[in-house]
Amino acid sequence: MSIPPALEAHGLRKVYRSLFRRQGQVALEGLGLTVPQGTAFGLIGPNGAGKTTFIKLLLGVVRPTAGGVRVLGGDPEDVRVRARIGYLPERLHLPASWTPPQFLASVARLKGLPAEPRALHPLIERVGIGDAMHRRIGGFSKGMRQRLGLAAALLGKPDFLILDEPTDGIDPLGRVEVRKLLAEELARGATLFLNSHLLAETERICDRIGILSGGKLVREGTLEELRTVQQRWHLRFAPGADAAALLAAGLAPAGEGLWRCDADNPEGLNAALDRARQKGALVVEITREVRDLEAVLADAMGVAA
Repeated sequence: MSIPPALEAHGLRKVYRSLFRRQGQVALEGLGLTVPQGTAFGLIGPNGAGKTTFIKLLLGVVRPTAGGVRVLGGDPEDVRVRARIGYLPERLHLPASWTPPQFLASVARLKGLPAEPRALHPLIERVGIGDAMHRRIGGFSKGMRQRLGLAAALLGKPDFLILDEPTDGIDPLGRVEVRKLLAEELARGATLFLNSHLLAETERICDRIGILSGGKLVREGTLEELRTVQQRWHLRFAPGADAAALLAAGLAPAGEGLWRCDADNPEGLNAALDRARQKGALVVEITREVRDLEAVLADAMGVAA
């Protein structure tokens, strides 16, 4: 029996009706996306792209105007599906007078899980706020509140984790800890769906990326596919290579001792290398040029990086 995708959307459209706009506001338009189970998927895009609406559809909070979406092989509105989802919202509203065990116990009861506060202590330790176990949440920093929200999302070992800005407000060392924790969740088979403006964090956590703009999925693929510039290579030659000969071979200086080769295919790359070698140049390193996620996003948006 085949395992269903963690997320499957097809022709997804969402229009918010308004008394003041005859056509309504289109938040999503024809979105199609499949996320296999056990992967880490990052959704990025500018403000107003439709990311929040998409998350609401995954959680069964709103219904699509057209098309459909399935989560873990079922309807997002099905309580059995919801029970297998862990969610960390971007804006956390936590009871100031409660302690972490009290808060998590209340969340556990809502999920139908054991709610003995002492049994929740290991989870609180795991997210790095064990030393604040008995402090009131009202005195927590933003980073501590974020960690507590992550603990709530992890309750019950969910199969699908939807995390909206999971490292927002957490210091750099804390982000390393969160990445390690999320890697552990992936290792046990959970699927991660990450929405974040922190692109460097998204690169470190996710292996697949989708770029949403104007309610449409404009790019989607593995991180390697999106970052790789298919026609551009960086070359390094042994000391003593004749710069004039390399220029004549069709190469261009790329800084820090590197040379750039633009080639449409492997044959073009090898032809340029042959010309350089005929002049006595010895190749010691070849790498395909890659961009960071910020440059990929800028390119998808038509903005100069």
